[in-house]
Amino acid sequence: MHLSAHQSTWNHGRTGIWFVGARGSVATTATLGLAAIASGLSAPTGCVTAQAPLDDVALPAFADLVVGGHDISDTPLGKKAEQLVEAGMIPYRLLEAVRPQLDAVDADIRPGYDAAHRSGSQAAAAEALAADIVDFRERHGLARVVVVDLASTEPLPAPAPELEDLDLLRAALEDPEREVLPASSVNAYAALLAGAPYAGFTPSASMNLPALHALAAERGVPFAGQDGKTGQTWLRSVLAPAITARGLRVLSWAGSNLLGGGDGATLADPHAVQSKLVSKNRGLQDLTGSTVTPLHIDNVPDLGDIKVAWDHIHVEGFLGSRLTLQTTWSAYDSMLAAPLVLDLARLLALADAAGLSGPVPEMGFFFKDPWGSDVHSFAEQSRVLGVWAHRTSAQADAVQAGVDEP
Repeated sequence: MHLSAHQSTWNHGRTGIWFVGARGSVATTATLGLAAIASGLSAPTGCVTAQAPLDDVALPAFADLVVGGHDISDTPLGKKAEQLVEAGMIPYRLLEAVRPQLDAVDADIRPGYDAAHRSGSQAAAAEALAADIVDFRERHGLARVVVVDLASTEPLPAPAPELEDLDLLRAALEDPEREVLPASSVNAYAALLAGAPYAGFTPSASMNLPALHALAAERGVPFAGQDGKTGQTWLRSVLAPAITARGLRVLSWAGSNLLGGGDGATLADPHAVQSKLVSKNRGLQDLTGSTVTPLHIDNVPDLGDIKVAWDHIHVEGFLGSRLTLQTTWSAYDSMLAAPLVLDLARLLALADAAGLSGPVPEMGFFFKDPWGSDVHSFAEQSRVLGVWAHRTSAQADAVQAGVDEP
């Protein structure tokens, strides 16, 4: 991997990545891709942190990232990778070249939280999950572990006082008869117990509860989310500011997603898909001022991991004239997501080394509905991320210097 001549050296310890949903398509693609990059078999194409203006920021080297995770699936990581090869996503030669690394990661994947087979309290379940993360950190001699939630999308929880108040939540979690948190939030709670920086790459509730925000502040843990901005929403966040900057008025912006695989099956559930629709539409409505943004997501099983997205944009111009723009694209969704996941792990390691805690709004670059930020323009998000990364790198070095002083 080529490094900028001006790149400074990372000296804040090794970093682990702990995937929730470690045997899913995105995590498998990210793990295999990381092994290929670290082995010099592939360039980090698509990784923002390997390109200007971030390539001169001191971040953990790809070769120094160690992967583990939780999953309720017992399909070996190598077998899942073979399925991705059969789907045409990954070259067979690349899988074979890094299979030993995949097997090593698979040995570090632990059984995840399964609400359907839970026994005991959610507090006990979260503590067990946290213990897995701490054990992983200690066994590998890591300075930190970044938890990235890549599990299937789930319905949003109903409002409850326990989700707003940390003391009420702690008490409720101790009751073995109650199920207060959705699975994503149990995993987020476990990350906080382990002191692990956290990224919510799905539209599930996960860390986005006031009680968990309070716990993150208490524990001094940085986090970022929500719902990775991989394709259609990324393109929207580029086009919408361009249209409005010309003084044009968006009348309506209709869209459709076709996808298969696990995501397609999950989002066929009308309750689960609602959180995805909310996250995809909020930024578009903020950027355009239009509330006419119908969006459909349909499960087409034969597409597998390929996602097809279509948009129809209706715009009013000078003297009431009309302009119509249509876009269509298709891509392997896991290939779009995987490099961003690696970027998030590297940048959250930086945030942790700098002593940051709570939501990191500057990472809104990566998300459809970013926590702590109402900025949705991709150009502005790019600028903000670059400024933040350089500033935070200097802050991390200052913290390190302070630690090293007698």
